[in-house]
Amino acid sequence: MGYRSELESRLAKKTTRAIVDYQMIEDGDRVMVGLSGGKDSWALLQVLDVLRQRAPISFSLVAVNVDSGYKDYKHDVIARTCEARGWEFRSEHTSIGEVIEDILDADATPCSLCARLRRGVLYRMANEVGATKIALGHHADDFIETLLLNLFFAGALKAMPAKLVSDNGEHVVIRPLVYVGEDEARMYAKQSELPIIGCCCPACGDLGLQRQRAKRLIMELETEHPGVKQSMLKALANVAPRHLLDMRLNPPAELRASPALTRATKDTKSTKGTKGTGSSPHVLRVFRGGEVDETA
Repeated sequence: MGYRSELESRLAKKTTRAIVDYQMIEDGDRVMVGLSGGKDSWALLQVLDVLRQRAPISFSLVAVNVDSGYKDYKHDVIARTCEARGWEFRSEHTSIGEVIEDILDADATPCSLCARLRRGVLYRMANEVGATKIALGHHADDFIETLLLNLFFAGALKAMPAKLVSDNGEHVVIRPLVYVGEDEARMYAKQSELPIIGCCCPACGDLGLQRQRAKRLIMELETEHPGVKQSMLKALANVAPRHLLDMRLNPPAELRASPALTRATKDTKSTKGTKGTGSSPHVLRVFRGGEVDETA
């Protein structure tokens, strides 16, 4: 069975590469897809279903929706779409929206707290549906934006993992769209004629939010210097711990020169300026197998 378009082929290849690179899906897995109704989660569910039909392994999908309880949220549209396309679907109605309003300061950003509360519901539902993996629709832009948010506003050098195990060790979370750009996910959802449903949160799309500011910054940089986003994504997989200031990675007490290196340094200094001793002032001392070789 061929792909329906060049776009679908490209997304399928990128998603397959992520699944293989991070060993996300195994034979016999039951993958629970967090389906909010947004473009990213729809794109993820669609491309995983395409890959499921072509994969050399057997795995099943179940879409799960967590309704945060906001008025006018069209969870019924999501349910009808899944039914029409033959996708197994479960929904959970919650009062997360009310909880956030009660405990969050008026000027605080609700997105992080909302995500944590929804994640707890997803973990519970994963047990109920017998899921072995939980797939989320975070794409490459989300990884890059999270990196900048933590760097600028949290004083931490971190983003999000493509695959992680929950703190209690019971759940494995995967993000198969890690190599897929937001624009690609948007176009794919539109091409697949999937209904984009907003979360109806009052803060959704607020251009004053820190994430929106980071998004605009990345867009500007990408316009001025094409390839910046790919370079940043590549950087997340090309970390040089020795070149960071985190003392947990580089304990100062352990950063000492080896005895052999110290002796070699002293010997090199003692030869500088030596005359009439048969030693050349242009001696290069090189370590080989723990010993020092001298090469003129």
